[in-house]
Amino acid sequence: MKTVLLVVGKTTDKHFIASIEEYVKRVNRYIPFSIEVIPELKGTKNLSEGEQKEREAELIKKALQPGDHLVLLDEHGNEYKSVQFAQWMQKRMAASPRRLVFMVGGPYGFAPSIHALGHEEISLSKMTLSHQMIRLLFVEQIYRAMTILNGEPYHHE
Repeated sequence: MKTVLLVVGKTTDKHFIASIEEYVKRVNRYIPFSIEVIPELKGTKNLSEGEQKEREAELIKKALQPGDHLVLLDEHGNEYKSVQFAQWMQKRMAASPRRLVFMVGGPYGFAPSIHALGHEEISLSKMTLSHQMIRLLFVEQIYRAMTILNGEPYHHE
């Protein structure tokens, strides 16, 4: 099973990029993992919030593959402690979807059509976080989950 973090728009801050790349490298020691970027929409000034979300939804749908298990990273989703998230990951990996796809939406979140496609929703925090920060935090949590599942000392409880 391949695990993918699907994101709208590039990360531009070199410090975030370096940290994200380090955690992606670490995660790949345990499971096949990658980040796929959907290009940010151009010329959005004349688009309403709903129109922008729908255009992003079209691009998101093109990036998905049959058999994907889509998990939306959304502030209204379920929250987990790290150990609980590791157990959740273990169950998803045992179910063997072709790809486990985690999705970070655009600046306004997801269109209703993407919410309808999502199998589950997970929240990393009730607080609002930047899209760049979410990417780093989430990749670190995937790494933490893998170390927990492998009984390694990265996580202390």
